[in-house]
Amino acid sequence: MIDFSSIEYLKTGNPKQIRAYETLIQNKVFEVLSEFNPILAGTIPINIDIENSDLDIICYWKNKPEFISKVSSSFGNKTEFKIRETNINQYESVIANFKIEHFEIEIFGQNIPTKDQNAYKHMIIEHEILEAKGENFRLEIIKLKRNGYKTEPAFGRLLGLKTNPYSELLDYKV
Repeated sequence: MIDFSSIEYLKTGNPKQIRAYETLIQNKVFEVLSEFNPILAGTIPINIDIENSDLDIICYWKNKPEFISKVSSSFGNKTEFKIRETNINQYESVIANFKIEHFEIEIFGQNIPTKDQNAYKHMIIEHEILEAKGENFRLEIIKLKRNGYKTEPAFGRLLGLKTNPYSELLDYKV
């Protein structure tokens, strides 16, 4: 199993993963966010990204104003920077978006340890499914994503999940 808690695995990945690693390191993104236990989640780590996939970085904040201040002061000068607060599944959430080089970056923070956040849990389960189901399944996921499906609904469709793929994936057993 890949250790997703560090981005080191990207160094030996596909060309996009290697570019992502270099971009994140050169711009000190994880260094700046280190106090918030950042983890790269989403599609790029598990090799089901498409052309416009972004780098999703999940973070754990204990003090929301401090997190907002750190993200804003560190990345506020980046192209298309914006930050907002919202509630997701009844949890206060902070979402920042911006561009660095060829990548759109989304920093997502909640007062939940990163490994307990749904984005991380989904990625781990999806990785296990991809490992079990093989290359053709991975290519079918990518095809659905290119046709407009979000990641979890794409998995839900191929796995025959019936109601809510976001919650059903959390209980899926490989």
